[in-house]
Amino acid sequence: MIKIIFLISACGFIFSACQKNAITGRRSLNLIPESEMIAMSLTQYDQFLKEHQTLPGYHKNTILVRTVGIKIQKAVEKYYAEKGLSNQLAGFKWEFNVVEDNVVNAWCMPGGKVVVYTGLLPVTQDEASLAIVMGHEIAHAIAGHGNQRMSQAMMVQFGGAVLSTAMQQKPQITQSVFQQAYGLTTNLGMLKYGRSHETEADKMGLIFAAMGGYNPEVSIAFWERMASANNGSKPLELLSTHPSDETRIKALKAFMPEAKKHYLIN
Repeated sequence: MIKIIFLISACGFIFSACQKNAITGRRSLNLIPESEMIAMSLTQYDQFLKEHQTLPGYHKNTILVRTVGIKIQKAVEKYYAEKGLSNQLAGFKWEFNVVEDNVVNAWCMPGGKVVVYTGLLPVTQDEASLAIVMGHEIAHAIAGHGNQRMSQAMMVQFGGAVLSTAMQQKPQITQSVFQQAYGLTTNLGMLKYGRSHETEADKMGLIFAAMGGYNPEVSIAFWERMASANNGSKPLELLSTHPSDETRIKALKAFMPEAKKHYLIN
């Protein structure tokens, strides 16, 4: 009887921890409450900015990134409002910054905390391509992909201990896991995004970019450019967790008609 009650309780917990993606419909298991993830991101984001050289607000690249970021933000908020899911964005305090670094990368923490590295801009080349990347990274955060990766890592490191307990007992390890989950470090091998995460972020990102007023078709040329930039050498930081190959291009082309519906109505 006790075992049955335990199983029922466990199933209830797992069901409550499952989150349905607003765009793809895929259900995922996020064991860490998003409110805790957002609280931790506030601390980690501020610490990251203190330790890295950020461009001032008046710099042309900062203006560009924030212009694109605000458009994507409004698109996300509009889409989720239309779906009656604005509660999933509760606690978001959007922020967009540019870090002076040659690394070709960008990331988004829970709560809308975004960083774009200057090394990415020569590869994106234009505003629309930058929107594709930012839409993709923001999609990872909104879909809880980092939460899923961190949940898995927490199970390995702490046997499923709650985040607050882990922070008290082993703060350095917990912070390291968080940083790896969201791409803040160059040591990303442990927590790479899976194929399902990438496909989901591609689709969500295209819709957000399209709703922001950017032609989603530029994504094809951008990802081809990313693959060419790699050209058999050491993978670019962005490509180390975001594989660009024929499968991705094919999937983007297949999803393009749906994405363009959102572009045409704006």
